[in-house]
Amino acid sequence: NLSQEKQETRRFIRMASMHLSGLDPLIITPETNFVNIGERTNVTGSRKFLNLIKEEKFEAALEIARDQVEGGAQILDVNMDEGMIDGKVAMVKFLNLIASEPDIARIPIMIDSSKWEIIEAGLKCLQGKGIVNSISLKNGEKEFIAIARKVRMYGAAVVVMAFDEAGQADTLERRIEICGRVYKILTEQLHFPPHDIIFDPNIFPVATGMEEHRRSAVDFFQATKWIKENLPGSYVSGGVSNISFSFRGNNVVREAINSAFLYHAIEHGMDMGIVNPTMLQVYDEIPRELLEKVEDVLLNTREDATERLLEFAETVKGKVNKSERDLSWRNDTVENRIKYALVNGIIEFIEPDVEESRNQMDKPLLVIEGPLMAGMDVVGDLFGAGKMFLPQVVKSARVMKKAVAYLVPYLEKEKDGKSKAKAKILMATVKGDVHDIGKNIVSVVLACNNYEIIDLGVMVPPDKIISTAISEKVDIVGLSGLITPSLDEMVTVADEMEKAGMVIPLLIGGATTSRIHTAVKIDPKYHGAVVHVLDASRSVPVAGELISDQRKAEAIKRIKSEYKGLRENHERKNVEKTLISLPDSRANRFSAEYKSHITKPKSPGIQRFENYSLKEISEYIDWTPFFQTWMLKGKFPFILEDKKVGVEAKKLYADAQEMLKEIIADKSLIANAAAGIFKANSEGDDLIIFNEDGSVRTKFHFLRQQGKKAKDLPNLCLSDFVAPLNSGIDDYLGGFAVTAGLGIEPLIEKYEKDHDDYKSIMIKSLADRLAEAFAELMHKKVRKEIWGYCPDENFSVEELIAEKYRGIRPASGYPACPDHTEKKLLFDLLAVEDSTGIYLTESFAMYPAASVCGLYFAHPESKYFGLGKIQKDQIIDYSKRKHMNVGEAEKWLASNLSYL
Repeated sequence: NLSQEKQETRRFIRMASMHLSGLDPLIITPETNFVNIGERTNVTGSRKFLNLIKEEKFEAALEIARDQVEGGAQILDVNMDEGMIDGKVAMVKFLNLIASEPDIARIPIMIDSSKWEIIEAGLKCLQGKGIVNSISLKNGEKEFIAIARKVRMYGAAVVVMAFDEAGQADTLERRIEICGRVYKILTEQLHFPPHDIIFDPNIFPVATGMEEHRRSAVDFFQATKWIKENLPGSYVSGGVSNISFSFRGNNVVREAINSAFLYHAIEHGMDMGIVNPTMLQVYDEIPRELLEKVEDVLLNTREDATERLLEFAETVKGKVNKSERDLSWRNDTVENRIKYALVNGIIEFIEPDVEESRNQMDKPLLVIEGPLMAGMDVVGDLFGAGKMFLPQVVKSARVMKKAVAYLVPYLEKEKDGKSKAKAKILMATVKGDVHDIGKNIVSVVLACNNYEIIDLGVMVPPDKIISTAISEKVDIVGLSGLITPSLDEMVTVADEMEKAGMVIPLLIGGATTSRIHTAVKIDPKYHGAVVHVLDASRSVPVAGELISDQRKAEAIKRIKSEYKGLRENHERKNVEKTLISLPDSRANRFSAEYKSHITKPKSPGIQRFENYSLKEISEYIDWTPFFQTWMLKGKFPFILEDKKVGVEAKKLYADAQEMLKEIIADKSLIANAAAGIFKANSEGDDLIIFNEDGSVRTKFHFLRQQGKKAKDLPNLCLSDFVAPLNSGIDDYLGGFAVTAGLGIEPLIEKYEKDHDDYKSIMIKSLADRLAEAFAELMHKKVRKEIWGYCPDENFSVEELIAEKYRGIRPASGYPACPDHTEKKLLFDLLAVEDSTGIYLTESFAMYPAASVCGLYFAHPESKYFGLGKIQKDQIIDYSKRKHMNVGEAEKWLASNLSYL
């Protein structure tokens, strides 16, 4: 019952227009039709654009912007948020280039970022009035008001996400509550023009099978209508393609869902949206049967709407039902059937086909040398050409192993020996290291290319590597390792191979290895060829060169020359680097206010968790590294729609989900954890852990950056994030160790006995993901419950993975604290071996390999950083603090030394 005056005021506000501009004005009135925001200049929305920005091909990226404008975009969304891009630099450069292109610069720009520094840098480049996308209440009113004031100062319109301190709005009620609260703050406190406010009430997928998503579209429609009726003058926007995400891969259905959703959203008052025009169909041209089922889902009119749409989607997509799959290839010759099975990784028919082929051949050996190797040659060629991907190759290897295993009794009976391989390669994970996924993948790829592999497994000492290489007369030795101490072991193996008078090539691979380390540290120790192999795809051409009678000598000469050049360049760079003394770096330490940020732990001391729910852990999995393990590049879930690898990524993901369900149902893996919060204070670069009575329990030792810093940038050390002892303030530090790998050995043994490399690698990669997910879950539990310094935190899994929370959990062996020996102090503090079953190897690797440990820092300004290079003065100081021989300290910190 508003007064006549208030009603007139609201009517006037509603009639007001949003004024935006590039070189040309864009005036959005209540009569304006839907405003299309171009999405392809967003690194998260276009892989092509992302790659161009990564490669700094800005001129080519500019053509995408031009295509968007020519294609009808009225506003251009520009986003540079990606881990490997300097977002601020890229945003400024790209917007400045746009400014020089009148045909692009004529439309307004929407600066899209989760980081204010990038948004502000972009705002300074705009020629007209743009839009900031986005701000929200997720970090509280104080931060929201501060940023909104700055947006207002720059004269931009703003997109506000329906997100507050409790999380993202996922119901109608929460959308109304947050949007109403935001509108009141912006218009009453900040006097923000209502027509410069754009609400994004969150578009979530429909037809996911989850009950909470049944009303995704309806709630959005109703929230949009409520905003237009109750928050006068404001606008509504959203990312339209989110609504159809559950049908990724089925463009027919996605286009229909997007179009129908947009039709109803506009009817309810939606003004603008980020839309890919290629993923839209004319509403009136959507087939009636499909439209009916789509709208049943969108409008939530039937209980079985999702099931009906899913069933119909299968027919639209033209999928072949598993029970009716195409088996026409079974009518081909046995040679072609074997080839088809190998290329497509089909295992179920291989034994009868091999038996048929054996009966046609004079000797069983000819089956291997004939159709089996012919099929694997095709696999090798396709993989080398980038037309097959690693998961497919591993499945092909599974079929090959199954076939050979079937033939072994016949080969032994006739004493035919073996098919002649190209060469024999010894593979080993070096002493002290338990990680072998990468090594196993390389072995599979090489085996698929007709190399005989002798795999010595993990934690293999140098004498065993060398004696086996000599006795087996191998042609190449391949060394693998994940942890940094493995680098020293590789140097030792090269040195011992030199002493043994060996000349065979040595291949180096693993996560911590690099071309420069191989050139500087390993190559000088061995006069034979030493080659760093970047990944499995490079192993085949490298091995091919090194065994070729025609190319070997020239290849070794070239590699030796390249590595010599790398060493010389490395030495020149080291001379150029400016490092400061340890006293000077300590004088430039990070200092902060501590007392107001300290929270006394709710549950101090050690907490143990046995046989933790794998189902709960699995909800925290970051799937992107899983695909990287299988050499499929792309960020999850977008990788599932990638034009190049999307099809195989979906298959791999489906297989992973199936195995994950089995693991959870069978409880075949066990997840244990230990975590503890203790009184602590810093003392210089050390952290002292106290007992409750004030006595010293243990002491952690850290290192400080010694690189010369720009003005106002400190030389960091992890101890800086805990209150100093002489401050008189009681502070705290946490520690943890988790594993999800207990029980994995019987599974690996079962798969390897069945010659199934695919499942063997799959179980290891899933265990690794579960361990990392467990670490994420435990950190959340610590922040909210055990320590309790963020009890009201409410982040989504995606936000947890993106580390939006307060605090860090650095691990020994990683950039900020590279000394692995500090793990022993943590293990003793938490009694890790007794409580979790994790133990340390002699090189301080954790076993099971699917384990994670580290420390918890709670200070809001704590952050991850790289130590970089350090000087001898710090090594001497560090050795004294740790009561360690200088030479021993140099061994563990070899990769960080600025000398030697």
